[in-house]
Amino acid sequence: MTIEQDPFWKRKSLADMTAEEWESLCDGCGLCCLIKLEDDDTGERFHTRIVCRLLDLGKCRCTDYRERHTRVPDCLTLTAESIGQIDWLPQSCAYRLINEKKDLYWWHPLISGDPNTVHDAGVSVRDWAISETRVRPDSFQRYIIQEPMRGG
Repeated sequence: MTIEQDPFWKRKSLADMTAEEWESLCDGCGLCCLIKLEDDDTGERFHTRIVCRLLDLGKCRCTDYRERHTRVPDCLTLTAESIGQIDWLPQSCAYRLINEKKDLYWWHPLISGDPNTVHDAGVSVRDWAISETRVRPDSFQRYIIQEPMRGG
């Protein structure tokens, strides 16, 4: 493949991508929608298997993407400038990989051509996460897990 034939994510920086290209980088794993807890004393961050109430666990997509910041004020907004600052993004996250000049994994929909490969590969939260609507806030600590930084 010549440089002109390379896919957009190999030719462009994150800052140079169109909105459509940017959105297509999301593999639909749902890992960034996991609720994280922070120890007030140490600042240590813990991942839980609890996901945002707006995440459709079957599709691993936000049910109200356009209005998510209104409904969930602390919802993450990824920008080309912020990617390098967010150290808890999964190591398999396409935004992180591209920012670090790494290749996408085989299961990424842009590589596989199939939006279900992320689930088939066991990379998404679909089969093990639980919605925050089903968990009392005072019991979130019971759902702490090891960092879900799965890769290829």
